[in-house]
Amino acid sequence: MAGRDRSVRDDRTRGGTDRRTGAAAARARRPAPDRRPTAAGEGTAPADRPRGDADGLLVGDVPAGARVAGVLLVLAGLAGAAALFPRYLVVGGEELTLGGGVGAVLTGLLVPLVSVAVGAGLAVGRVPRFGLAAAAVGGALALGGLLIELYRGSSSTVRPGIEVLAGERVLTSVVETGPGWLLQVAALGMAVLAGGCAVLVWGRTRMEDRGALDPARPGLAGAAVLLGVLTVLCLALPAADVPDRLVADPATGLEVVVEQEGPQALLERPGLALLGGLLLAGAVLLAAVVAPSLRPRLAAVGGLLALTVTVLAAGLTGLRDAVASPDLEWTVPGAGLLVAGLAYALLTVLAWRVGRTARG
Repeated sequence: MAGRDRSVRDDRTRGGTDRRTGAAAARARRPAPDRRPTAAGEGTAPADRPRGDADGLLVGDVPAGARVAGVLLVLAGLAGAAALFPRYLVVGGEELTLGGGVGAVLTGLLVPLVSVAVGAGLAVGRVPRFGLAAAAVGGALALGGLLIELYRGSSSTVRPGIEVLAGERVLTSVVETGPGWLLQVAALGMAVLAGGCAVLVWGRTRMEDRGALDPARPGLAGAAVLLGVLTVLCLALPAADVPDRLVADPATGLEVVVEQEGPQALLERPGLALLGGLLLAGAVLLAAVVAPSLRPRLAAVGGLLALTVTVLAAGLTGLRDAVASPDLEWTVPGAGLLVAGLAYALLTVLAWRVGRTARG
């Protein structure tokens, strides 16, 4: 009996040891949990490693200056949206409002809404070089617009001329500024500051990928430069102009063409407006060259996005002016701006999709 009890105990001991050994082996064979996040900046990651995803996108620590640029972009967008509704300018006793109609409001909200969306993402540290690229390109483009805006509200009366402001054909003999103009100047000024912050912190912001866009960059850059040249040529002339009139000559009875004075071209204005026009044209060409070369892929997408909304907004503004005013008609340069803006939008989508297609 005692021998049988010892045999049972030995069997139980061996069984328990075998079960423990099997469980330990199963735990050893079990793969370690993957701690990589599923998207840049999501999930958990060790504190001493940059964040990354399956696409090879690595995002390091976001500098405080990048977050400041994001906040400035948000404020610029909010100020730009608010500028649409109060009085903009009083020209010759006529009050003008930037958001005078549904079409004007929708057109005017394009740049502010993109600015708020991009700035919010940058402020919380998501894909920072995407936001920094958009802020840098947008700030360069806003500098020329800021000088033109300052000219309209301060020195346009020094050399009065016909202008198209807020969809109205006016003579800038007497100009008074309103809250809408102040908000517009503030919005452009904060966009310029955001661009400056983006340039300063660009080199200290780490964000890398596997280079899926690299094979397509030369073609993308070539198309962007061609569109940049087209955009500058179209900006040089008014997007909405006063059409010529046919008048019957009472002496001969023949109809003759009488030219009417229309709005001044971008490079025909004096002082700050001329400087702003030159800076705007130069910024468009520079952005068209630089944006497709920015790394990683999402940085190129951000730069092209800022260029897209600026050019598209200019084209839509010309179309809005021609539709809203019976004295104006849409011009070929205005149509060219709209085409260039849509083409830039296509390039932006292509730059975004190329990397995703290569990843799939």
